[in-house]
Amino acid sequence: MLPLDGFRVLDLTRFLSGPYCTMVLAEFGADVVKVEQPVTGDDSRRMAPKVNGESYPFAMPNRSKRSVSLDLKSDRGRELFHQLARGADLVIENFRPGVADRLGVGFEALKALKPDLLYCSISGFGQTGPYRDRPGFDIMAQGVVGFLRMTGEPGGKPAKVGIAINDIAAGVTAVYSIMAAEMHRRATGEGQYIDISLVDAGLAWTVWESGAFFADGEVPQPTGTRHRRSTPYQAYRTADGYVVIGANNDRLWLRLVNDVLQRPEWAQDPRFATLPDRMAHIDELERAIEAITTTATTEEWIDRLDRAGVVGGPVLSYDEALQDPHVLSRDMVVDVTHPVIGPMRTIGPPTKFSGLHPAVRGPAPWLGQHTAEVLREAGVGDHDIKDLFTEGVLYDAHPDLQER
Repeated sequence: MLPLDGFRVLDLTRFLSGPYCTMVLAEFGADVVKVEQPVTGDDSRRMAPKVNGESYPFAMPNRSKRSVSLDLKSDRGRELFHQLARGADLVIENFRPGVADRLGVGFEALKALKPDLLYCSISGFGQTGPYRDRPGFDIMAQGVVGFLRMTGEPGGKPAKVGIAINDIAAGVTAVYSIMAAEMHRRATGEGQYIDISLVDAGLAWTVWESGAFFADGEVPQPTGTRHRRSTPYQAYRTADGYVVIGANNDRLWLRLVNDVLQRPEWAQDPRFATLPDRMAHIDELERAIEAITTTATTEEWIDRLDRAGVVGGPVLSYDEALQDPHVLSRDMVVDVTHPVIGPMRTIGPPTKFSGLHPAVRGPAPWLGQHTAEVLREAGVGDHDIKDLFTEGVLYDAHPDLQER
């Protein structure tokens, strides 16, 4: 039993923000039906690398779902979507504002068919405001909220966060907003329209940066791996790489200088005695620490930090992270079998519950894999389904595999 068992989602989203949201919902038990246009489907299906013609990146956030491919621009395709919507709990889309309405699958049209429907729209700038009609991808949102100006090395060019942070922020924001709306619906019977923006979602995560700005006008600048409010709290060079040290309070600072670095005199050094002193002399402190950390390997420093009870760790490359024994022990790398790709790996659900067991429920579907199946569930007859495939209203990229 999972929290969203029996919860039906019609997923019109593409790329990452919406698919990430619906992946999470699926692994909490929702039946997510991904509705895609014929032939091309979700734009991210084009992304390399591909195995046997199927996009591996697409398969990551679209696992645990079913795919229906129908032409929403045709009258019959729209009618079929309306038929599916009558049995849905949530419709989610990430078109530009106004597109869903023009297709006849916007909130007002579907609310008339199912008054208690939940409907979530994800867009670059949201459904209101002077920028609402601008197209929006993650890189745009990172620029608008200031991330490109606060990431990277001091004095360097603007740098993006290493992952699509605003897309993921919007997807996560959509997840908890949908959960809240569903709790409200179960209590009141009321449907809800949910407006999520990549810009808003990213900005909402600037918790400490906004505090500093509203307090005294501080504009966050790139700091490399340094923390803006505390030190030592960054990556330091070692004999064979880097080690992260987080001695960000006086108790940990004393353990670091006494037990790890073996420089007890630094506790009384006027440059380093207090946190404000250390922040005022952060360049000198970095040079002093690295003069010591470069004399031993990363593994040796982590061992010393662990024994002293000081926060520390390696700076891994991504491939090293995915092979780390701790990561593997937490089931964060999961094996699945895709009907076209074959054996593959994906990232596992991050939450560990005491009595719930969210899991990867299956691989990502090929385009239109479940078209006939889902329409039969909605009451469409086999003869009509066959005709609609012939007319191009419906699509299945691999009908030959249906017999296997």
